[in-house]
Amino acid sequence: MLERIQEAADFLRARMHVCPQSAIILGTGLGSLVQDMTDRQEINYADIPHFPVSTVEGHSGKLIVGRLGGKDILAMQGRFHYYEGYSMKEVTFPVRVMRELGVRILFVSNAAGGTNPTFQVGDLMLITDHINLFPEHPLRGKNLDYGPRFPDMSEAYSKELIAAARQVAAEQGIPVRQGVYLGSQGPTFETPAEYRMFHLLGADAVGMSTVPEVIVARHCGMRVFGVSVITNVATAAEAPVEASHTEVQLAADAAQPRMTTLMKELINRI
Repeated sequence: MLERIQEAADFLRARMHVCPQSAIILGTGLGSLVQDMTDRQEINYADIPHFPVSTVEGHSGKLIVGRLGGKDILAMQGRFHYYEGYSMKEVTFPVRVMRELGVRILFVSNAAGGTNPTFQVGDLMLITDHINLFPEHPLRGKNLDYGPRFPDMSEAYSKELIAAARQVAAEQGIPVRQGVYLGSQGPTFETPAEYRMFHLLGADAVGMSTVPEVIVARHCGMRVFGVSVITNVATAAEAPVEASHTEVQLAADAAQPRMTTLMKELINRI
């Protein structure tokens, strides 16, 4: 495992014109944020040794190196999901490669369903914590020396970065929510009963990604900031509203300008 990580990192290090200390993983419908990056250099996932390949619509499958918000940054335009058939080691492989490249701060974004009944489609939710309901843990197996066998998760998402994001949002007039993200394996959207159950468990939003990447990032000693775009919301069981991937992408696209502004300004201040 470690040899594969190092081989991928060596491949990238030899081709990247800068080695950013910050990275961002772009979720469903949010990949076009890279258009705001300057001095871009693109590397296809398929060309990187041992990298998985994105199979989901809306995930381009490119690693982008460039500048955003005045800072050098590494961006994943498309991520990997457990429901695609990948193991957790494959899903989180890029995060470990980032660590080898010197990344110390990870920004994660995703499209999520709102389980909090006060949330609306298009809301941006700053992730304050998460609940892990994936059936396989990303740190299962032999521990890598990147971090301790039993890593602390009391501050999975940096309070300092959350506070900075709230300040940016206030200055830019961007309404934001805060809440807990629940990660489940998918690929089905949740039933009305599951939405209610997840909210009772303490979740404000639910999705099919992010949690494994954050766990591995924290194991690697990275600080993490996460934000969800609420692309569909819980409804009454007697009047369910159907959800589709196309509608999720459209809602994420509509929120993209606000997400871009928030991320650019936040990155510029770190």
